[in-house]
Amino acid sequence: MRSHLLILLISLLILKSESINCNEKSHSSDLRVFHINSQCSPFKTSVSWADTLLQDKARFLYLSSLAGVTKSSVPIASGRGIVQSPTYIVRANIGTPAQAMLVALDTSNDAAWIPCSGCVGCSSSVLFDPSKSSSSRTLQCEAPQCKQAPNPSCTVSKSCGFNMTYGGSAIEAYLTQDTLTLATDVIPNYTFGCINKASGTSLPAQGLMGLGRGPLSLISQSQNLYQSTFSYCLPNSKSSNFSGSLRLGPKNQPIRIKTTPLLKNPRRSSLYYVNLVGIRVGNKIVDIPTSALAFDPATGAGTIFDSGTVYTRLVEPAYVAVRNEFRRRVKNANATSLGGFDTCYSGSVVFPSVTFMFAGMNVTLPPDNLLIHSSAGNLSCLAMAAAPTNVNSVLNVIASMQQQNHRVLIDVPNSRLGISRETCT
Repeated sequence: MRSHLLILLISLLILKSESINCNEKSHSSDLRVFHINSQCSPFKTSVSWADTLLQDKARFLYLSSLAGVTKSSVPIASGRGIVQSPTYIVRANIGTPAQAMLVALDTSNDAAWIPCSGCVGCSSSVLFDPSKSSSSRTLQCEAPQCKQAPNPSCTVSKSCGFNMTYGGSAIEAYLTQDTLTLATDVIPNYTFGCINKASGTSLPAQGLMGLGRGPLSLISQSQNLYQSTFSYCLPNSKSSNFSGSLRLGPKNQPIRIKTTPLLKNPRRSSLYYVNLVGIRVGNKIVDIPTSALAFDPATGAGTIFDSGTVYTRLVEPAYVAVRNEFRRRVKNANATSLGGFDTCYSGSVVFPSVTFMFAGMNVTLPPDNLLIHSSAGNLSCLAMAAAPTNVNSVLNVIASMQQQNHRVLIDVPNSRLGISRETCT
């Protein structure tokens, strides 16, 4: 059974033989986004996509800790040293002259952090060296950004230090400003954490760029340039190069696009909450308890879009209702379980559609966003799961597999999230 699961998930890694130009430059405000298993990624391994799916619970637990009322961390053991961080990376140039880094994108976090020279415990051989940048400066304790950093502290030299947990890892860093260049866009005095000590296995190797909406996020720091607006298109898992795009700023964003309001949670302002009002399987709106979908800032309950979780997690009452209706509509076939997937079928089966019903828009998932297929025994599994039973979760997460080949627009000034179909290449 274990071997079948690995074959099922590794089948997602099959790539076409056509060559791609990994060094092709991005256009201004429109960056190429790579999956960690892209041919252009130095981080790929033969099983990491499979392991990311198998360990996707770790990311969900981390998001649950963010959504909760308290700031308690959730310790997560990867077991295999697997990166539990976001699975999409983008090229960023930092400093003068520029030093190139491949940073992870995370729509559910704010502060950026980069492994710096002399870091103890950093796994990457590529480290940013502030001493080689003429535009680099360390921020002092009295700097206003210091109060915005997670768990700030004042060092002996009066520089602003901070520490934080990320998944099952921990970092110690000091706050730095330097020039950030994305494609041809220059962002001066960009504030980020320079990591000098790290522990754990869930940190992106060359750092992270937060796309949340808190004060230290990229969209907040580049407000004059990008007006707190961006969109991303994640490639389908069958893409030949796992390459998509990140489009920054209001220019060239889709005009005809379905949208739903972004909801504000003052306790967790960085998360992109939306109002999921129902789920339809086939032509039937599933009977889901109102409490399972309700938005509640006090508890963190509700639905978010997240680029780092691989497959959608629904709180148990919602998932069970969707799963049972999905099974009921698959005629003359019995569902089997395979690893984290509990609704799998073999052979030629006709599957019902699944539609997420948000306030103001409906999104019907194409089969590639709904099902994982395997060449072993011709298995197909519903690519969703219930929230882990060992946590008191109240969060629904619309994940990257369900977002693939869609352009997801985040428009903070107009408080809306939009979705349109697009082939991401």
